[in-house]
Amino acid sequence: MGAKKKPGKRKSGATKDKRPRQGQWAGSNFTGASFQRSQVLGSGAQNNTINVQGYAAVPTAWNALPKLPQEFTGREGEIAKILSLLDPEGGADAAVGSVAGLPGVGKTTLAYGVSHAALDKGWFTGVQLVNLRGYDANPVPPQDALEALLRALGVAADHIPPTLDERAGLYRSQLDALASDGERFLILADNASTSEQIRPLLPARHHAVLVTSRHTLPGLGARLFNLHPLQPAAAVELLSQRLEVVDPDDRRVEDEPAAAEELAALCGYLPLALQIAAALLADDPDQPLSERVRMLTDAGSRLGGLDDGERNLRAVFDECLTRLTYQQADLYRLLGLHPGPDISTPAVAALTHQTVDQITPLLRQLVQARLLIQNSQARDRWSMHDLLRVHAQDQARITMASSRVSRRRLEQARTRLTDHYIRHAEEADHHLRRVGKPVHVLFSSRDHVLAWFDAERENLLATAHSDLSTLEETARFGFALGGYLDWRRRLQDLLAIRAHALNACQALGSKINQAGAWNNLGNALGRLKRYDEAVEAHQTALRLYQEVGDVRGQASSWDHLGNILGSFKRYDEVVEAHQTALRLYQEVGDVRGQSDAFNNLGNALGNLERYDEALEAHQISLRLEHQLGDTHAQAVSWNNIGTTFRALGRLTEAIAAAEKSVAMLTQEVDWTRAGEAWGELAVTLSASGAEQSRIQEAWEQSAAAYTRVGDHEEAATSRANAEGRNT
Repeated sequence: MGAKKKPGKRKSGATKDKRPRQGQWAGSNFTGASFQRSQVLGSGAQNNTINVQGYAAVPTAWNALPKLPQEFTGREGEIAKILSLLDPEGGADAAVGSVAGLPGVGKTTLAYGVSHAALDKGWFTGVQLVNLRGYDANPVPPQDALEALLRALGVAADHIPPTLDERAGLYRSQLDALASDGERFLILADNASTSEQIRPLLPARHHAVLVTSRHTLPGLGARLFNLHPLQPAAAVELLSQRLEVVDPDDRRVEDEPAAAEELAALCGYLPLALQIAAALLADDPDQPLSERVRMLTDAGSRLGGLDDGERNLRAVFDECLTRLTYQQADLYRLLGLHPGPDISTPAVAALTHQTVDQITPLLRQLVQARLLIQNSQARDRWSMHDLLRVHAQDQARITMASSRVSRRRLEQARTRLTDHYIRHAEEADHHLRRVGKPVHVLFSSRDHVLAWFDAERENLLATAHSDLSTLEETARFGFALGGYLDWRRRLQDLLAIRAHALNACQALGSKINQAGAWNNLGNALGRLKRYDEAVEAHQTALRLYQEVGDVRGQASSWDHLGNILGSFKRYDEVVEAHQTALRLYQEVGDVRGQSDAFNNLGNALGNLERYDEALEAHQISLRLEHQLGDTHAQAVSWNNIGTTFRALGRLTEAIAAAEKSVAMLTQEVDWTRAGEAWGELAVTLSASGAEQSRIQEAWEQSAAAYTRVGDHEEAATSRANAEGRNT
């Protein structure tokens, strides 16, 4: 195999006279010339009496590539990847690359940037550019694209055959002749919507094709380059450079860096949105960036603020829907009902009232249209670009307003989705608490429950806080999410959802639900060390339970109130509160409540240094938990028993109890309490005179457990203890 010829550089519009080929006249040498459909310019008698025809010279457009915009930035990595495909030394004889991405992401500009870079390296004689207008009302058919390319390559209009196959054959012949002369061209096919538009444009050898499209175009054998929005720093740089193009003295980005970052985020780091925002700012040179941010934030829709009179992001997105089937467009609008950042396939199935197997192919079609993103790690999760999500929400609202039937249909879809989340959250909550009940069919283990909650947390919170959720739905979310949020120590989220649920219960007017919501709010306030408010909340709950005669509820309120009073070191009142709770739980035969009350009473007695009584209370609690089959509660009791043994000087038993608690809590995946138990073990080991390495390891394990739930303050304390920095 011979060495490849390196193409020489050539200026746009230049011609080269090496050998005759179709479209050129070479004097008296007609070797290799084609005379089909030639234009007769003259004829005459030759010595051999053969009548010949010559071609008129037709201008060629060797390079139709426009200049790159000055603000083009942030695509160095993407350019390098595509250049590796186009490199003539890379081994690809007829390289084909496809740049795909959502509307406005900068596919065309990137393709221009790649083309300029490839020309600068001398890899191509020129670039042939054809805009296929694939997403216009009337896309360019391949035969018209071939005509444009043939004209650019110097073929006269009269010599271009009428049919697609003939034009494709002539096009490949022209490119083959150029390849024989050592010329190499890059064909830039911009804005394609189907493979059919591209396939006839592919050369047989030597040259290269770069395609841009909003779709994945199968069947081309192209290397796919998925283009994503800019990185935040590059997006801010685009804003800055675009403003400086209009006015070199514009320093608004430099003067308001925080506002510039927020504006870039509101634009979704999408180049087209950033360019529109920059144009609007350039048109109003006195407008601070912070004001533009407020305008986009306060608008009913961000898309309404991204229209500079010439470019309208909403119109670009609207155009995308015209290319979808009815089913695809309907799914897109239905996804606009979802308030969270991503959605699982089962949730989409509930939304659309279809099975997972039925809806998955349709989701994939939206991915191929670049209107949806499939999570590369969790393949059953889907998301939209931020601005597309805003657009889908707008489309859902427009559809709901279009007719009574449409409104009812979309409301039913939203209700199905909310019911899906509530049903799963309630069952997950029951499983998480696991008080001797059987395992639920939706979840196989506590790990499964926590994994589901972790994946759906933002969606559950967004749905609970949505204006579209009913009061009953909001209340149910508040009761179902609290256990998980407390478990993961998401305390601000816990407080917000508890307060939201209380508001809903008050609006619904149910005193018993209000009482439960007040108790839950009190617990959240206590976790955040807002003890005065917590006491007030539990006292309100107690009063409401007394008004409706709910004895179990009263017992719960006394128990919670006792825990909060302990924060004020009012231990006699704490003991009295827990004893009252215990009596009421015994009155109604609530074994779970009795177990909790004995455990809390033991802690209170320990604080009063009544250790024998405290140990007895904890051991009774442990027996009741065995009776209930609640291994998690047993693990907590073992930790409390260990603490009491240590206070009694029974250190060997204390170490054994602490080690048992650590093992059980680790198995239960309760990292917060595991951190506490490891700390208790470390303290007990230290009191027993154990080796320093064992003590240090226990503190390090405590820090690691706290770190797993993001409790960095407690982790830092344990780490300091491990390093001997705390005395």
